Amino acid sequence: MSFRLSHAPLRLTAGAFILNSGLSKWSADEETAQGLHGFAAGTYPVVNKVQPPLFVKALAAGEIALGAALLTPVVSSRKVGLGLTAFSGGLLGLYAKTPGMRDGIRPTQQGTAIAKDVWLLGIGSSLLIDGQGDSIKVRKAQKKTAKAEKKAAKADKKAAKTSPFADGVVSKSQKKALKKTTKKAKKKAEKVLSKVG
Repeated sequence: MSFRLSHAPLRLTAGAFILNSGLSKWSADEETAQGLHGFAAGTYPVVNKVQPPLFVKALAAGEIALGAALLTPVVSSRKVGLGLTAFSGGLLGLYAKTPGMRDGIRPTQQGTAIAKDVWLLGIGSSLLIDGQGDSIKVRKAQKKTAKAEKKAAKADKKAAKTSPFADGVVSKSQKKALKKTTKKAKKKAEKVLSKVG
């Protein structure tokens, strides 16, 4: 899992905002459904194939799911970052392609309501990038830990084989060497894991 405490403010603000938006749309009346459908269909013609009430329910369900995922710490930041980036990309597509929303790149008065959603793209991208980096660090740390444990087990096995006693009694020097190797491997593993945490 690549959730960090530093992700909490980003996930909380975006998640609460999107969840609230989805819950509001879930109980939208016919007029609101027609308006949202018409607005989206103007930019994305494929929306015309879906009836307005069904479109609004699907949009609401998507927003509720994304908002809930953002607010749930067990869902990795990488996954919610990907979802939020895609969602905000769709919103910004409306801004870019709908006539009257912008003057050059700057939003018009009408376009400000959608252009401000660029912050969702920023949050999504940050979660995606930062969450991915954590996953790589964790995998590297796990590999180093496994390697150190394997090395310690190998040293233990070697010490047992080189024992001059068949009954498994180990000399003091062998015990000392084994203890030193095991301690070194554990220290290395702890150091790697502390860097990740």
